[in-house]
Amino acid sequence: MRLYLSSFRLGDHPDALRTLAPPPGPVLVIANAIDAVPPTARAERVADELDRMAGLGYQVAELDLRDHLDDRSGLADRLATAALLWVRGGNVFVLRHVLAISGADQLIIDGLATDAFAYGGYSAGPCVLGPHLRELDACDDTDELRRTYAVEPRFDGLGVLDRAVVPHLDSEDHFETEVLTRVAARHDAAGEPYLGLRDGDVWLVAGASARGRLLPRRDR
Repeated sequence: MRLYLSSFRLGDHPDALRTLAPPPGPVLVIANAIDAVPPTARAERVADELDRMAGLGYQVAELDLRDHLDDRSGLADRLATAALLWVRGGNVFVLRHVLAISGADQLIIDGLATDAFAYGGYSAGPCVLGPHLRELDACDDTDELRRTYAVEPRFDGLGVLDRAVVPHLDSEDHFETEVLTRVAARHDAAGEPYLGLRDGDVWLVAGASARGRLLPRRDR
């Protein structure tokens, strides 16, 4: 299993990503966490994401899961072409829903178990790998999901990791630091383990299980 889990964007260790999944790729970018964003703004953000990955030397394209809602075999074929899936941040409940209705959730679980591809991403991308999404509704607006897809949020994660992920901690430049500090405190009060990440940090996994090591952010 190969995971590169960043708090924000590429984090401070892109060379580790290039070692985990060597360029030129190919890389498929999943940006469905921002499906609630107006189409023009969404397109601009996706273009920025593609540019960042291409800047590392990858051959990159978007994989919009909405194109495969009735095409699981086609989605499986697309995933089979990837050396790396890059799952960008946004609303974790929107992302979780689209992963479920497309069948990508189980395909990703199976692909990671067989090391068919590496998985990288930031914010919602790592968060969705946890066993659950409890407490993250303090940060991500579940009404975005209701407005966009007219469904109620689900709070189960993919279960690839054995603990919840809490990004953007101790990250003074990120607008969600304060609320996610409270989320982490609630996990602490409940005695529930979690993977806390500061912007710049990366959780790196390269082995038979999801056990990994923290690559800490560089001095700011």
